[in-house]
Amino acid sequence: MSANERQIASACPAPLIILARLVAISSVLLVAGLTAFAQETLSPSPSPSPQVVTNKNESERSDKLTGGTIETAEFVPGEPDIRLTLNVPSFRLTLWQNGKEVKSYYVGVGMKAHPIYIGSREATEIIWNPAWIPPPSDWVLEMKGVTPGEIIKASDPRNPLGKMKIPLGDRYLIHQAAKLSDVGHLVSHGCVRVPRPQLYELAETIIAARNAPVSRKRIEAAKRGSKMLVVRLDQPVPVDINYDTLVVEGGALHIYADVYDRGTNRPARVREELQSSGIDDSHLTDAVIKRMLRKVTRATQFVVDKSSIEQGRVLEDGRVLPLIPRKSGKQ
Repeated sequence: MSANERQIASACPAPLIILARLVAISSVLLVAGLTAFAQETLSPSPSPSPQVVTNKNESERSDKLTGGTIETAEFVPGEPDIRLTLNVPSFRLTLWQNGKEVKSYYVGVGMKAHPIYIGSREATEIIWNPAWIPPPSDWVLEMKGVTPGEIIKASDPRNPLGKMKIPLGDRYLIHQAAKLSDVGHLVSHGCVRVPRPQLYELAETIIAARNAPVSRKRIEAAKRGSKMLVVRLDQPVPVDINYDTLVVEGGALHIYADVYDRGTNRPARVREELQSSGIDDSHLTDAVIKRMLRKVTRATQFVVDKSSIEQGRVLEDGRVLPLIPRKSGKQ
Protein backbone atom coordinates (compact mmCIF):
# COMPACT_ATOMS: atom_id res chain seq x y z
CA MET A 1 0.00 0.00 0.00
CA SER A 2 1.34 3.44 -0.91
CA ALA A 3 1.83 6.26 1.60
CA ASN A 4 -1.24 8.04 0.24
CA GLU A 5 -3.32 4.89 0.54
CA ARG A 6 -2.13 4.38 4.16
CA GLN A 7 -3.12 7.95 4.90
CA ILE A 8 -6.55 7.40 3.37
CA ALA A 9 -6.91 4.08 5.19
CA SER A 10 -6.35 5.75 8.54
CA ALA A 11 -9.14 8.23 7.89
CA CYS A 12 -11.61 6.26 5.75
CA PRO A 13 -13.51 3.02 6.15
CA ALA A 14 -12.70 0.09 3.80
CA PRO A 15 -15.55 0.71 1.31
CA LEU A 16 -14.28 4.23 0.64
CA ILE A 17 -10.77 2.91 0.01
CA ILE A 18 -12.16 0.50 -2.61
CA LEU A 19 -14.15 3.33 -4.20
CA ALA A 20 -11.05 5.53 -4.39
CA ARG A 21 -9.13 2.77 -6.14
CA LEU A 22 -11.94 2.22 -8.67
CA VAL A 23 -12.01 5.95 -9.44
CA ALA A 24 -8.26 5.97 -10.04
CA ILE A 25 -8.43 2.93 -12.33
CA SER A 26 -11.35 4.42 -14.26
CA SER A 27 -9.39 7.63 -14.81
CA VAL A 28 -6.46 5.72 -16.27
CA LEU A 29 -8.73 3.72 -18.59
CA LEU A 30 -10.56 6.85 -19.71
CA VAL A 31 -7.31 8.61 -20.63
CA ALA A 32 -6.08 5.52 -22.51
CA GLY A 33 -9.37 5.24 -24.37
CA LEU A 34 -9.37 8.91 -25.37
CA THR A 35 -5.77 8.60 -26.56
CA ALA A 36 -6.58 5.58 -28.71
CA PHE A 37 -9.68 7.30 -30.12
CA ALA A 38 -7.64 10.38 -31.03
CA GLN A 39 -4.99 8.27 -32.75
CA GLU A 40 -7.62 6.36 -34.75
CA THR A 41 -9.53 9.52 -35.69
CA LEU A 42 -6.60 11.74 -36.58
CA SER A 43 -4.40 9.17 -38.30
CA PRO A 44 -5.35 8.85 -42.00
CA SER A 45 -6.39 5.31 -42.89
CA PRO A 46 -5.04 3.90 -46.15
CA SER A 47 -7.42 4.22 -49.10
CA PRO A 48 -8.31 0.97 -50.87
CA SER A 49 -6.94 0.33 -54.34
CA PRO A 50 -9.42 1.43 -57.01
CA GLN A 51 -10.28 -2.12 -57.96
CA VAL A 52 -10.93 -3.37 -54.40
CA VAL A 53 -14.64 -4.08 -54.33
CA THR A 54 -16.30 -3.54 -50.95
CA ASN A 55 -19.86 -3.90 -52.29
CA LYS A 56 -20.64 -7.06 -54.24
CA ASN A 57 -23.19 -5.09 -56.29
CA GLU A 58 -20.67 -2.41 -57.28
CA SER A 59 -18.51 -2.90 -60.37
CA GLU A 60 -14.77 -2.62 -59.88
CA ARG A 61 -14.79 -0.24 -62.85
CA SER A 62 -17.24 2.21 -61.26
CA ASP A 63 -16.14 5.85 -61.09
CA LYS A 64 -17.04 5.71 -57.40
CA LEU A 65 -14.11 3.32 -56.90
CA THR A 66 -11.68 4.53 -59.55
CA GLY A 67 -12.22 8.27 -59.23
CA GLY A 68 -13.26 8.44 -62.87
CA THR A 69 -10.11 7.02 -64.47
CA ILE A 70 -8.91 3.45 -64.73
CA GLU A 71 -5.13 3.41 -64.91
CA THR A 72 -3.64 0.79 -67.22
CA ALA A 73 -0.11 -0.55 -67.23
CA GLU A 74 2.09 -3.17 -68.80
CA PHE A 75 2.56 -6.31 -66.75
CA VAL A 76 5.69 -6.36 -64.58
CA PRO A 77 7.09 -9.82 -63.70
CA GLY A 78 7.97 -10.28 -60.05
CA GLU A 79 5.49 -7.69 -58.77
CA PRO A 80 3.21 -9.83 -56.56
CA ASP A 81 0.41 -7.31 -55.84
CA ILE A 82 -2.18 -8.80 -58.19
CA ARG A 83 -5.90 -9.53 -57.99
CA LEU A 84 -8.75 -10.59 -60.24
CA THR A 85 -12.20 -9.03 -60.58
CA LEU A 86 -15.27 -10.11 -62.51
CA ASN A 87 -18.50 -8.22 -63.09
CA VAL A 88 -20.92 -10.96 -64.08
CA PRO A 89 -23.36 -8.91 -66.25
CA SER A 90 -20.48 -7.54 -68.36
CA PHE A 91 -18.75 -10.96 -68.58
CA ARG A 92 -15.42 -9.18 -68.04
CA LEU A 93 -12.59 -10.73 -66.01
CA THR A 94 -9.78 -8.29 -65.20
CA LEU A 95 -6.29 -8.79 -63.82
CA TRP A 96 -4.95 -5.85 -61.80
CA GLN A 97 -1.36 -5.27 -60.69
CA ASN A 98 -0.42 -2.56 -58.20
CA GLY A 99 -3.90 -1.10 -58.56
CA LYS A 100 -3.72 -0.79 -62.37
CA GLU A 101 -5.48 -2.77 -65.07
CA VAL A 102 -3.08 -5.12 -66.81
CA LYS A 103 -5.30 -7.47 -68.81
CA SER A 104 -9.02 -8.03 -69.37
CA TYR A 105 -10.72 -11.12 -70.74
CA TYR A 106 -14.30 -11.84 -71.76
CA VAL A 107 -15.67 -15.05 -70.31
CA GLY A 108 -18.66 -17.33 -69.88
CA VAL A 109 -20.31 -17.68 -66.47
CA GLY A 110 -22.84 -19.80 -64.59
CA MET A 111 -26.31 -20.49 -65.95
CA LYS A 112 -29.32 -18.86 -64.31
CA ALA A 113 -30.19 -22.19 -62.68
CA HIS A 114 -26.56 -22.57 -61.52
CA PRO A 115 -25.34 -19.00 -60.93
CA ILE A 116 -21.78 -18.17 -60.10
CA TYR A 117 -21.05 -17.16 -56.50
CA ILE A 118 -21.16 -13.38 -56.00
CA GLY A 119 -18.61 -12.18 -53.45
CA SER A 120 -14.95 -12.64 -52.54
CA ARG A 121 -13.00 -15.78 -53.41
CA GLU A 122 -9.31 -16.75 -53.54
CA ALA A 123 -7.13 -18.57 -56.04
CA THR A 124 -4.50 -20.69 -54.30
CA GLU A 125 -3.26 -22.94 -57.09
CA ILE A 126 -3.21 -23.51 -60.85
CA ILE A 127 -3.68 -27.00 -62.26
CA TRP A 128 -2.91 -28.20 -65.79
CA ASN A 129 -4.66 -31.36 -67.02
CA PRO A 130 -7.03 -31.55 -64.06
CA ALA A 131 -9.10 -34.60 -63.27
CA TRP A 132 -12.83 -34.10 -62.77
CA ILE A 133 -14.76 -35.65 -59.92
CA PRO A 134 -18.48 -35.22 -60.71
CA PRO A 135 -20.36 -33.84 -57.70
CA PRO A 136 -23.58 -35.48 -56.46
CA SER A 137 -25.71 -32.79 -58.12
CA ASP A 138 -28.96 -33.19 -60.01
CA TRP A 139 -27.39 -32.11 -63.29
CA VAL A 140 -24.70 -34.78 -62.93
CA LEU A 141 -27.29 -37.46 -62.20
CA GLU A 142 -28.99 -36.54 -65.48
CA MET A 143 -25.77 -37.13 -67.47
CA LYS A 144 -25.27 -40.43 -69.24
CA GLY A 145 -22.11 -42.39 -68.59
CA VAL A 146 -21.03 -40.28 -65.59
CA THR A 147 -21.16 -41.36 -61.94
CA PRO A 148 -20.83 -38.91 -59.04
CA GLY A 149 -17.56 -39.40 -57.21
CA GLU A 150 -15.64 -41.17 -59.97
CA ILE A 151 -12.30 -39.75 -61.08
CA ILE A 152 -12.42 -38.70 -64.73
CA LYS A 153 -8.93 -38.06 -66.09
CA ALA A 154 -7.94 -35.09 -68.21
CA SER A 155 -7.64 -37.25 -71.33
CA ASP A 156 -11.23 -38.50 -70.97
CA PRO A 157 -13.67 -36.74 -73.36
CA ARG A 158 -16.23 -36.70 -70.54
CA ASN A 159 -14.04 -34.25 -68.58
CA PRO A 160 -15.51 -30.72 -69.06
CA LEU A 161 -12.63 -28.82 -67.46
CA GLY A 162 -10.30 -28.79 -70.45
CA LYS A 163 -6.55 -28.29 -70.05
CA MET A 164 -6.60 -26.11 -66.94
CA LYS A 165 -8.48 -25.09 -63.85
CA ILE A 166 -7.89 -22.41 -61.22
CA PRO A 167 -9.88 -23.40 -58.10
CA LEU A 168 -11.68 -20.64 -56.22
CA GLY A 169 -12.92 -22.79 -53.34
CA ASP A 170 -16.21 -24.61 -52.73
CA ARG A 171 -16.10 -26.25 -56.19
CA TYR A 172 -16.09 -22.87 -57.99
CA LEU A 173 -13.48 -22.75 -60.73
CA ILE A 174 -11.97 -20.74 -63.51
CA HIS A 175 -11.41 -23.30 -66.28
CA GLN A 176 -11.13 -23.73 -70.02
CA ALA A 177 -14.16 -22.89 -72.12
CA ALA A 178 -15.65 -25.76 -74.09
CA LYS A 179 -15.83 -23.54 -77.19
CA LEU A 180 -15.28 -19.90 -78.14
CA SER A 181 -19.02 -19.26 -78.20
CA ASP A 182 -19.10 -19.77 -74.41
CA VAL A 183 -17.81 -16.20 -74.08
CA GLY A 184 -20.55 -13.75 -73.17
CA HIS A 185 -23.06 -16.45 -72.27
CA LEU A 186 -24.52 -18.29 -69.30
CA VAL A 187 -23.03 -21.71 -69.95
CA SER A 188 -21.59 -23.33 -66.85
CA HIS A 189 -22.65 -24.84 -63.55
CA GLY A 190 -21.32 -21.93 -61.49
CA CYS A 191 -17.83 -21.66 -63.00
CA VAL A 192 -15.96 -19.08 -65.08
CA ARG A 193 -15.05 -20.32 -68.55
CA VAL A 194 -12.11 -18.77 -70.42
CA PRO A 195 -10.89 -19.71 -73.93
CA ARG A 196 -7.70 -21.77 -73.78
CA PRO A 197 -5.19 -19.18 -75.17
CA GLN A 198 -6.42 -16.49 -72.78
CA LEU A 199 -6.52 -18.94 -69.87
CA TYR A 200 -2.92 -19.98 -70.51
CA GLU A 201 -1.89 -16.33 -70.65
CA LEU A 202 -3.71 -15.53 -67.42
CA ALA A 203 -2.15 -18.47 -65.57
CA GLU A 204 1.36 -17.72 -66.77
CA THR A 205 0.97 -14.05 -65.87
CA ILE A 206 -0.05 -14.98 -62.32
CA ILE A 207 2.93 -17.36 -62.07
CA ALA A 208 5.34 -14.68 -63.32
CA ALA A 209 3.97 -12.10 -60.89
CA ARG A 210 4.37 -14.44 -57.93
CA ASN A 211 7.64 -16.08 -59.07
CA ALA A 212 5.95 -19.45 -58.53
CA PRO A 213 8.39 -22.39 -58.45
CA VAL A 214 7.71 -23.97 -61.84
CA SER A 215 9.87 -23.96 -64.96
CA ARG A 216 8.83 -23.03 -68.47
CA LYS A 217 9.84 -26.54 -69.53
CA ARG A 218 7.34 -28.16 -67.14
CA ILE A 219 4.56 -25.82 -68.24
CA GLU A 220 5.15 -26.57 -71.91
CA ALA A 221 5.22 -30.30 -71.16
CA ALA A 222 1.86 -29.99 -69.38
CA LYS A 223 0.40 -28.19 -72.39
CA ARG A 224 1.54 -30.96 -74.75
CA GLY A 225 0.70 -33.94 -72.57
CA SER A 226 -2.02 -35.10 -70.19
CA LYS A 227 -0.04 -35.46 -66.95
CA MET A 228 -1.36 -33.29 -64.15
CA LEU A 229 0.78 -30.34 -63.05
CA VAL A 230 -0.12 -28.47 -59.86
CA VAL A 231 1.43 -25.09 -59.06
CA ARG A 232 0.62 -23.75 -55.61
CA LEU A 233 0.80 -20.02 -54.95
CA ASP A 234 2.69 -18.75 -51.91
CA GLN A 235 -0.12 -16.29 -51.16
CA PRO A 236 -3.73 -16.49 -52.43
CA VAL A 237 -4.74 -14.24 -55.31
CA PRO A 238 -7.91 -12.32 -54.30
CA VAL A 239 -10.83 -12.75 -56.70
CA ASP A 240 -13.75 -10.33 -56.37
CA ILE A 241 -16.94 -11.37 -58.20
CA ASN A 242 -19.67 -8.73 -58.34
CA TYR A 243 -23.06 -8.20 -59.96
CA ASP A 244 -23.58 -4.66 -61.29
CA THR A 245 -25.84 -3.97 -64.28
CA LEU A 246 -25.69 -0.16 -63.93
CA VAL A 247 -22.15 1.19 -64.04
CA VAL A 248 -20.96 4.79 -64.40
CA GLU A 249 -17.50 4.33 -65.86
CA GLY A 250 -15.37 7.15 -67.25
CA GLY A 251 -18.28 9.58 -67.02
CA ALA A 252 -20.63 7.36 -69.04
CA LEU A 253 -23.51 5.18 -67.89
CA HIS A 254 -23.25 1.56 -69.03
CA ILE A 255 -26.41 -0.55 -68.76
CA TYR A 256 -25.94 -4.32 -68.93
CA ALA A 257 -28.59 -7.02 -69.04
CA ASP A 258 -29.89 -8.33 -65.71
CA VAL A 259 -28.77 -11.84 -66.64
CA TYR A 260 -29.88 -13.47 -63.37
CA ASP A 261 -33.19 -11.57 -63.23
CA ARG A 262 -32.42 -9.91 -59.91
CA GLY A 263 -34.59 -6.88 -60.61
CA THR A 264 -31.67 -4.47 -60.86
CA ASN A 265 -32.74 -2.73 -64.09
CA ARG A 266 -35.55 -0.50 -62.87
CA PRO A 267 -35.98 3.29 -63.17
CA ALA A 268 -35.48 3.78 -59.43
CA ARG A 269 -32.17 1.89 -59.53
CA VAL A 270 -30.99 3.90 -62.55
CA ARG A 271 -31.72 7.14 -60.70
CA GLU A 272 -29.95 5.84 -57.61
CA GLU A 273 -26.84 5.01 -59.63
CA LEU A 274 -26.80 8.40 -61.37
CA GLN A 275 -27.36 10.39 -58.20
CA SER A 276 -24.74 8.46 -56.22
CA SER A 277 -22.31 9.21 -59.06
CA GLY A 278 -23.06 12.95 -58.95
CA ILE A 279 -25.07 13.01 -62.20
CA ASP A 280 -28.17 15.21 -62.48
CA ASP A 281 -31.13 13.05 -63.51
CA SER A 282 -33.76 15.81 -63.43
CA HIS A 283 -34.16 15.76 -67.24
CA LEU A 284 -34.95 12.04 -67.24
CA THR A 285 -38.52 10.80 -67.04
CA ASP A 286 -39.31 7.25 -66.01
CA ALA A 287 -40.68 6.65 -69.50
CA VAL A 288 -37.31 7.59 -71.05
CA ILE A 289 -35.43 5.41 -68.57
CA LYS A 290 -37.64 2.44 -69.46
CA ARG A 291 -36.84 2.98 -73.12
CA MET A 292 -33.13 3.01 -72.26
CA LEU A 293 -33.49 -0.26 -70.40
CA ARG A 294 -35.40 -1.91 -73.25
CA LYS A 295 -32.49 -1.24 -75.62
CA VAL A 296 -30.30 -3.70 -73.71
CA THR A 297 -30.12 -7.36 -74.74
CA ARG A 298 -27.99 -10.30 -73.63
CA ALA A 299 -25.57 -9.43 -76.44
CA THR A 300 -25.55 -5.64 -76.11
CA GLN A 301 -25.08 -2.80 -73.67
CA PHE A 302 -26.48 0.73 -73.71
CA VAL A 303 -23.95 3.53 -73.18
CA VAL A 304 -24.62 7.25 -72.75
CA ASP A 305 -22.36 10.08 -71.55
CA LYS A 306 -22.99 12.12 -68.42
CA SER A 307 -23.38 15.33 -70.44
CA SER A 308 -26.11 13.80 -72.61
CA ILE A 309 -27.98 12.66 -69.50
CA GLU A 310 -27.84 16.10 -67.94
CA GLN A 311 -28.92 17.76 -71.18
CA GLY A 312 -31.88 15.44 -71.67
CA ARG A 313 -30.42 13.88 -74.84
CA VAL A 314 -30.21 10.27 -73.67
CA LEU A 315 -32.14 8.66 -76.52
CA GLU A 316 -30.58 10.90 -79.17
CA ASP A 317 -26.97 10.40 -78.06
CA GLY A 318 -27.01 7.00 -76.40
CA ARG A 319 -25.41 4.05 -78.21
CA VAL A 320 -26.20 0.37 -78.33
CA LEU A 321 -22.85 -1.44 -78.40
CA PRO A 322 -21.87 -5.12 -78.56
CA LEU A 323 -21.35 -6.57 -75.10
CA ILE A 324 -18.30 -8.48 -76.29
CA PRO A 325 -15.90 -6.61 -78.62
CA ARG A 326 -15.71 -8.25 -82.00
CA LYS A 327 -12.67 -10.13 -83.30
CA SER A 328 -11.33 -11.21 -79.91
CA GLY A 329 -12.28 -12.57 -76.51
CA LYS A 330 -9.50 -10.46 -75.00
CA GLN A 331 -9.18 -6.73 -74.64
